[in-house]
Amino acid sequence: MGLIVWIDLILFCLLFALFVYIFASVTITKLHKVYLGFHFSMMLWPFSQFAIKTTDNLEYQLFYVKLAFVDLALLSIGWLLFTLFLTGQSQFLRTTKYAALFIPALIAALIVVYNPKSMFVEPINGGYIVRDYGPLFWLIVSILAAYVVISLFVMIMTLASKIKTPRIKRQVRQVLRGMIVMILFIAADIICNVTSPKSFPVVPGLTSLGILVSVIFFVIAIHRDKVLDIVTIAHQDIIDTITLGILVLDENEIVVEINQSLPPYINLHIGERFNIEVVVPQGESISKTRPFLDSYQESPLNPAEIELTYRVYNAIDPFHVKIQVAPIVVSHTMVGRIITFQDITEIRHLIDETHSQNEVLQRRNQSLITIQQELFETNQKLQRMTITDSLTGCYNRSYLTHQLELKVMKHNRAPEPFTILLLDIDFFKSINDTYGHLAGDAVLRSTVEAIQRTLRKNDILARYGGEEFVIYLPNTDQDGANSLAERIKASVESNKIIVQQVESPISITISMGLLFINHITSEDSQNPQAVLNTLFDAVDKALYQAKNEGRNRIVNAQG
Repeated sequence: MGLIVWIDLILFCLLFALFVYIFASVTITKLHKVYLGFHFSMMLWPFSQFAIKTTDNLEYQLFYVKLAFVDLALLSIGWLLFTLFLTGQSQFLRTTKYAALFIPALIAALIVVYNPKSMFVEPINGGYIVRDYGPLFWLIVSILAAYVVISLFVMIMTLASKIKTPRIKRQVRQVLRGMIVMILFIAADIICNVTSPKSFPVVPGLTSLGILVSVIFFVIAIHRDKVLDIVTIAHQDIIDTITLGILVLDENEIVVEINQSLPPYINLHIGERFNIEVVVPQGESISKTRPFLDSYQESPLNPAEIELTYRVYNAIDPFHVKIQVAPIVVSHTMVGRIITFQDITEIRHLIDETHSQNEVLQRRNQSLITIQQELFETNQKLQRMTITDSLTGCYNRSYLTHQLELKVMKHNRAPEPFTILLLDIDFFKSINDTYGHLAGDAVLRSTVEAIQRTLRKNDILARYGGEEFVIYLPNTDQDGANSLAERIKASVESNKIIVQQVESPISITISMGLLFINHITSEDSQNPQAVLNTLFDAVDKALYQAKNEGRNRIVNAQG
């Protein structure tokens, strides 16, 4: 084999040497791994070109031709993806639309693989060392050129952008140079070896040489501009802009990293051995610091935190610092620690001020609650005063009338029987005349108490006026009302009323009119006041009859 055969192999070896060099000379990050895979795919083109010339087997030759062009299709989309990452446009790859980027390249690869009717490539002189390209070749070239144009457009727009940093533009500019060189070599390869007359001699290795030169540009960018070391480049900027003070220790408690936010009164330097007790200020209580120190020293795999107060010379107020310790674990083995120092002085002042304001608010709230309770109790008393009789404590006539009006209005919708009792204390005027009005008031109060002991929970007793009282018995038929009225009369009659300055207990009797109501017409329910006047007039007549018949008796009204 002549020298021409070995050109692509030599270029392949040089690319492989650069691959090994990058692998050995940089710290491998995820981005480096992506590039190394990309670099490896670039090595397939010169390898395939060399392999074609080493065999006379037509199928092997065709296989290597297809491998080379499939690799070229993948390289084109690889260049575009890498360009998006390099220029900071990778957010596009997070959308669902980015999958469409792969479709044209996959179509080109499928055309290469299937080579329908030899419309992509066909042999010349019984082999593919010298080959003829068909119309599908130009379709593939057009697809790959489209990827190149898009990549160039993205790079040019990045260089023209006013928001991109000079470092990014410098990296893009360097990569753009390598890309242009590779495009020129590929264009020269097409002109010299595809479009030129078949009588012209073949110029080997042009595309392989273009790939090599572009890789050289890129290797320079890797080492000079740290294109792939994004984490390394950003590391110090990020760590120094964090407001937390950061201290990184190795497994031997040696300081390996300090950022600019570490408080100046915590005097530490890289390379020194760290002593946790040194950062604990003098004057802190042992009960507060001992659990933290014990956890740090005896349980290194457990996180720990503490809030400390530093009093610095010439500083008016002390500094409050929150210290948090967390282990750095790799493969279940602790390889160091990271300690953060957060200045919470302002937060502490705000907390103290908030607590002070909360205490003031709590006192004011308590005062408001007391006032509200007093207002509530006063309103309750006023409400009771508006519906109760001040002397006896039972309901007044106004409240009873209101309740009966509601009952009359609801009777048509929910009919149920009820009874009204109108009672009067017999010979009450003689009690006032004999014992005085104070004794009369005592008799009224004691009589109400005796009646209420007999009534049911839902029954309503109201003072109707003077010594007259009305009792409303809801949902009570006539027999039940008569029975209850008898018990009320007996309770009052047996009640012995003790009055000051009166030697013997006073006993009284009552006369009572009873009116049972079973039905109220819908027309009457529309005018409840007129209905009540009629009912009270009827029960009043029954009471009048009871008094005329000798008192201390119950008379049923004609309803």
